Amino acid sequence: MESMKWIIAGALAFVTGWALTGFLTAPPVQMSAYLAVACFALAGLVYLVTRPRGRERAILIGLSALLIVVGYTANAAVVLGREDSRFVPELTRQAGDAGDGFTAVIYFTHGEPETYDPIGWLNQFREFDEQGISFVPFVARPFFLYQLREAYLEVGTSQHRLRHLDMAASLEQKLLDEGYANIRVYPSFLDDEPRPDAAVIQALNDGASEIVVAEVFVSISNHTAEGEELIHEVDVESLGVPLTFTGPLWDSATLHQMFVDKVEAERGEIPRDRVSVLLVGHGQPDEWDEEWATETEHELGLREGIIDALVAEGYDRSLLDLAWMSFKEPTVPQRAGELASAGADKLVYFSTGISAESIHSQYDVPELVAEARIDESVETVNLGAWNNHPLTIKAIAERVIPLLPESARGEANVTREP
Repeated sequence: MESMKWIIAGALAFVTGWALTGFLTAPPVQMSAYLAVACFALAGLVYLVTRPRGRERAILIGLSALLIVVGYTANAAVVLGREDSRFVPELTRQAGDAGDGFTAVIYFTHGEPETYDPIGWLNQFREFDEQGISFVPFVARPFFLYQLREAYLEVGTSQHRLRHLDMAASLEQKLLDEGYANIRVYPSFLDDEPRPDAAVIQALNDGASEIVVAEVFVSISNHTAEGEELIHEVDVESLGVPLTFTGPLWDSATLHQMFVDKVEAERGEIPRDRVSVLLVGHGQPDEWDEEWATETEHELGLREGIIDALVAEGYDRSLLDLAWMSFKEPTVPQRAGELASAGADKLVYFSTGISAESIHSQYDVPELVAEARIDESVETVNLGAWNNHPLTIKAIAERVIPLLPESARGEANVTREP
């Protein structure tokens, strides 16, 4: 009987740790069940460890604490080791097949699931571990995923996917309007369905004779590199199909002007020199800059280009500034507070590096601005991400069109699905 008590205590401790990880990381519909199991197991464990006295109790408490950690760590390894199960079709196109003559434009962007699914971050964790880049420690990653889920619960759903699907459709229409009828646009996402390699395979199976990848990103970064690697693994050139990439959009004057137009539409009757604008970049740790310096350089370049465009429109440069959402300074609360107290009647802010509404633009950045406790006399307006603005689509099209072959013009050789 004495040994049974120790076995039961050990099992309850392990289950407590295992269920705690489940509660922190599971989908919302499962979190209550994991919490109930953790509480039940912990209550039983507390009852058992408080029965003995003296040295026996101390040993039992120490062993239980160790097994809670073991259970937590074991389930964390299971959760964090989850493989990417997104569908990738079989490539049925054969070498020598010239295709149907149309050009496939792969609209490639970051992506974010509409509801909580940590697969994107799990892939990111693995990538940084492989590269030796320091990030959230292993034992803290379930708590990181918990915060991600909390953000989803706060906003309800991410609009990222739907906005990008609209933007991809708008890009296709823009290209059609420019006379490129023999094209088809395929949306793809690094962290959602379909993956960029899946979109390329689908385009090849559909008969694409040329592929242009429209990279809807701010910068050259680990994100663009990961997508390009997935696409190159398809080995498109071995099928005799030309493949090109547009590169990111940080230096697009058209994209810069899109931000100006949004501010102009928002300011109403307020004079330009009474409007302050905060451009929020994502940010990355300084040590990551050693691996991907272009990510910070291009984020800065994008925002400096926007400020120059705003100044050219008549805005006061002293009321235009930059901040970082994470890792770098100045922080959003710091800079938002300074701009709001600099004499402006309205503060508008953007999640500048986000191509379509996401958890960052819908939740994280507004929460950081709220921390500044701006006086109610100053109106604050979240202008969010790029989204499906005509100038956003024009900026993407300007990168795509120079890469399209002459055969992309003329009558369509492909039937588009509604």
